[in-house]
Amino acid sequence: MKAATLFKTYLEFLATRLFGTGVDTLVLWVCSDFLFSSYWTVYVLSPIISFEVAVLSNFLWSYCWIWKSRVGQRSTRDFCCRFLIFNLSSGVGFLVKMLFLLLFEKIFGWDVIYCNFAALLISGLFNYFLADAVVFRKRALAPSETK
Repeated sequence: MKAATLFKTYLEFLATRLFGTGVDTLVLWVCSDFLFSSYWTVYVLSPIISFEVAVLSNFLWSYCWIWKSRVGQRSTRDFCCRFLIFNLSSGVGFLVKMLFLLLFEKIFGWDVIYCNFAALLISGLFNYFLADAVVFRKRALAPSETK
């Protein structure tokens, strides 16, 4: 991939993830301030719910815009398979995020929203490389396509 294309893709990724961060934060705020009150529901369940809503948003942006040229034949099966892989890879990124979210809460005693922002900065790069290299990787051209 050319450097200019990589940079453009990364900027698109950043823009959509900022939107996803807004979705994540909004859902986290609603869950932690209005729906739940215990430590476990605020610091564990709320981030899980907000994460899954943001994953769906991020996948739609990735599938329909960022890596649309890497999606060959669009079908319900392709969409669902890619979403499953995207969700699993995002789950690994989520574990990284949760590790840092809880670590920041223990070390600094910050509010869950601030812990979440700091953790998202770290897990964001990890998520980009998983999406680019695993979920929307370039497929090898078949011999008939190289002519």
